[in-house]
Amino acid sequence: MASSTDNSVHIAAPLDVVWRLTNDVRTWPGLFTEYAAVDVLDEDGPTVRFRLTMVPDHDGTVWSWVSERTTDEATHSVRAHRVETGPFVYMRIHWTYRSDDEGTLMRWRQEFEAKPEAPFDDAGITKRINDNTRIQMDVIKQKVETAAAALRV
Repeated sequence: MASSTDNSVHIAAPLDVVWRLTNDVRTWPGLFTEYAAVDVLDEDGPTVRFRLTMVPDHDGTVWSWVSERTTDEATHSVRAHRVETGPFVYMRIHWTYRSDDEGTLMRWRQEFEAKPEAPFDDAGITKRINDNTRIQMDVIKQKVETAAAALRV
């Protein structure tokens, strides 16, 4: 059965800064707390294919997979999906950015389905994704706002 999440965060920084800092996958280990490494495998214009490696989980397991994402700077949106789906039938994410007088609203909508043999069910992974997304969005908010403030000095 398909599941989805929809989370957003308001970042007190200009759209161009938020866009630039959150879409350079090579810098994600410094932007997200959950990623240990990013290896870019291929780039073709706005599309990048890369391997993400997580920091070890509480059991010491290191998760890794290949994803592909395509940025559309004209619409300030990104479409991404896992190429190596692992425990998922599919995993897709749509990032959108919207500027306002106070900064930028960054939104992530994820669609996914757990495989029957996955070590979790859709309800369990939905909760985990929502919980972790909020954590990561708060971290990103702080880091991007700090970087934006430094740019204004």
